[in-house]
Amino acid sequence: MRTVIGVMGSGHPLDPAGEARARTLGRLIAEAGFVLLTGGRASGVMDACSAGAKDAGGLVVGVLPDAEATSASRHLDVAIRTGMGDARNVINVLSSDAIIALPGGAGTLSEVAHALKAGKPVIVLGWDPGPAMRASGRILDAATPEEALALAREVVTR
Repeated sequence: MRTVIGVMGSGHPLDPAGEARARTLGRLIAEAGFVLLTGGRASGVMDACSAGAKDAGGLVVGVLPDAEATSASRHLDVAIRTGMGDARNVINVLSSDAIIALPGGAGTLSEVAHALKAGKPVIVLGWDPGPAMRASGRILDAATPEEALALAREVVTR
């Protein structure tokens, strides 16, 4: 079975640096032979990371909050339509072997919390989810997409 790396982050439009970071991360995940899983929407981290993975020939899965795929990124190979709204965040986390969290809002923070509760490793790239989340000892910091992928590779092979 292939390793699934879940990338969570903002669904809002990204600045050029954030877009480049998410695209690079997606590309690196695909080049490593991992499956990319995101929230599947055609915006923000989800779309940019999916584009990077797709451009590199990777397998891209999106777990959508809606019952239809009208908001789906065009870079997805598999769109899972849940009709569950934000409750799909639990599916995102439980379907991933490791989570890489980029800057985001309450939805991203909920995914980080679900991952910690489920005992999943979380790599944060470019933001701080707060001291309460760090107390678990399962949050690892990364400064670059390359470092985030190296940490993901390390935690899924333990």
